[in-house]
Amino acid sequence: MADVVGGEPGSLLRHPAAAPLAVLAAGLAGSAHLYGTDPHEPGHLLPQCPFRFVTGLLCPACGGTRMTYDLMHGHLGAAWLDNRALLLASPFALALLGRWVWEGLHGRRWRPALGKRSQAAILGLAVTWTVVRNVF
Repeated sequence: MADVVGGEPGSLLRHPAAAPLAVLAAGLAGSAHLYGTDPHEPGHLLPQCPFRFVTGLLCPACGGTRMTYDLMHGHLGAAWLDNRALLLASPFALALLGRWVWEGLHGRRWRPALGKRSQAAILGLAVTWTVVRNVF
């Protein structure tokens, strides 16, 4: 999984830490913007869900922006109501990001291995969550 990168000459953009640090920086910048922008109020410069725009249905991640805003402001109950599945999955996503950054800073490239059963389980949960939240 993790390949050690030796002292190869080249750009800093090829360093194993470049991509995870760029994702981390983008996430922090987006979080800073979101902290001062209430997605519960209309008229803000925030992205809309393309799936919902086209179909009128909630996707598995709909409510994620509101959930993140509520978490940053300490409103766990409101975050739970915004998107339960995404809230439960968030610690795992943050752990994966942390591992990616850690490995990159230590000069190793890392990609998580996800077997076919795990992929099917995640897809099945996402489809089930989409149906449940749109029917009930």
